[in-house]
Amino acid sequence: MQTRPKGGKKYAEKKKLVTQPSYSVDEAAALVAQMSVTAFDATAEAHFRILADMTQADQLVRGTVSLPHGTGKNVRVVAFVTEEKEADAKKAGAEHVGSDDLVKKIEGGFMDFDVAVAMPQLMKNLGKLAKTLGPKGLMPNPKSGTVTDKPEKIIEELKKGRIEFKMDKQGIIHTTFGKVSFGEKKLAENLKALIQAVVDAKPSGIKGLYIASMSVNPTMGPGVKVTL
Repeated sequence: MQTRPKGGKKYAEKKKLVTQPSYSVDEAAALVAQMSVTAFDATAEAHFRILADMTQADQLVRGTVSLPHGTGKNVRVVAFVTEEKEADAKKAGAEHVGSDDLVKKIEGGFMDFDVAVAMPQLMKNLGKLAKTLGPKGLMPNPKSGTVTDKPEKIIEELKKGRIEFKMDKQGIIHTTFGKVSFGEKKLAENLKALIQAVVDAKPSGIKGLYIASMSVNPTMGPGVKVTL
């Protein structure tokens, strides 16, 4: 009896397209555009292994990047803003705006959003939501730019394709850079912007080699190593 290939027949067929140890950014983007094994429009994912000492606060990597062609996903934004900023936040694209009323709505179980933006003076009102939003990575944070005096500007950027990336406890950055349907040119341009942002986010505490390795893949598809 034959052993079924890991990931199934489609996965095995797509993996045959990977014929060398690593590829340039343009080549890797072209392969990702071809290697989806799903019926839906797969997400293009990127994974960076960072050489950092996870016990040192000055070696943690975190940043944001506005992808030239967006993420291909409709980002649902809620905005904790003052009354005079509500109209601007809605115009910028926020699905839900408010202050204490929005806090109560989330306390009541409302979680149909992907990003939360808040004005600094309203952060004290969000303390009671820390246990709800924190574990899901949805708590507004100055480091990710989601705590701001100009919420409308950040909302517009988020809707157009601004994403946050950060290193996990294993020193890996897992993030996305578009949809397979974008095609190789748009995926390559998004990927180059992402790589540059990760490079620019290098902490001063990390000396020597910074990015140990990097790979990309479509959702549930084979991975491709990228030569940096």
